[in-house]
Amino acid sequence: MRTQSQPQRILQDSPRSELHIWLRDFILDVRSANRSEATIGYYLDKLQHFLTFLEEQGVAEAAQIRATHLRSFLVHLGEFRGYGGVHAYWRAVRAFVHFLVREDAIERNPLDKMRAPKLDQELLDPIPTEDIQALLGTCEKDDRGLRDRAILLVLLDTGMRAGELIALAIGDVNLTDGSISLNKTKSRKGRFVFLGRKSRRAVSTYLRTRQDNGPTEPLFLAYQLNGDHTQLSYAGLRDILKRRAKKAQIETPTLHGFRRSFAISMLRSGADIVSLSRMMGHGSLPVLTRYLKQSKDDLSDVHAQHAPTDKL
Repeated sequence: MRTQSQPQRILQDSPRSELHIWLRDFILDVRSANRSEATIGYYLDKLQHFLTFLEEQGVAEAAQIRATHLRSFLVHLGEFRGYGGVHAYWRAVRAFVHFLVREDAIERNPLDKMRAPKLDQELLDPIPTEDIQALLGTCEKDDRGLRDRAILLVLLDTGMRAGELIALAIGDVNLTDGSISLNKTKSRKGRFVFLGRKSRRAVSTYLRTRQDNGPTEPLFLAYQLNGDHTQLSYAGLRDILKRRAKKAQIETPTLHGFRRSFAISMLRSGADIVSLSRMMGHGSLPVLTRYLKQSKDDLSDVHAQHAPTDKL
């Protein structure tokens, strides 16, 4: 039986207050704009915390929301969340408040008198090359090992998100030119990513172990104890990484770490940042810069090639 998602349930549950009626209407508005389930879940998670805070402050109606309430909420979050977490809540609350203003639930926008919380642009670490090599070294020659090797190389070679990888069908991959058509993306905007020769060979070798190679079949399968095959899930993908890391005797890297490794590797190889941003599916270049944690040697090499005084 198909279960309902949390956003689906909130549209049907009886609202506890006027604020929850507006939250229900906001979620419906986001869904009607064809935003992804992940985006809807993000708004719902953050805004339920916000409404609980407002109720604790005695705010029962949208028209009662003031800038003081929003500032107090951000200060409250800062006691147990980092800058990035606070800013994520701020973005959700901002979208909700703008919706309330648009719907005339609030006469004056309380955000007009507020400044957004400062977000420190912390640069994110890629996965060390030796760790990736260690993970690949644990992959056996059986069907699971060949699948896991293909997964690791595809993640590293394309920079795609974990959710994009598990949504892939065999027909999305062109093993002749290495192109992969991503149709189920975070932004709902399709894009192309590409596989190098080694990754193409790994995927091709894995697919030769499969009987069900139709174009609509999932590219990567989960192997059940009873012998059945199902589409790989996000939890299953994380479990693969955990098992491989344990066998390699290294700390388990994050799935998102492969995106960072892809980005910095491409940059070091001479890729331009505009093309790189498009391949990663970023809406703007500033987002990409968080993935490009360059080392001292990286910066030294760039300076050595372009030092102004050496050209005098």
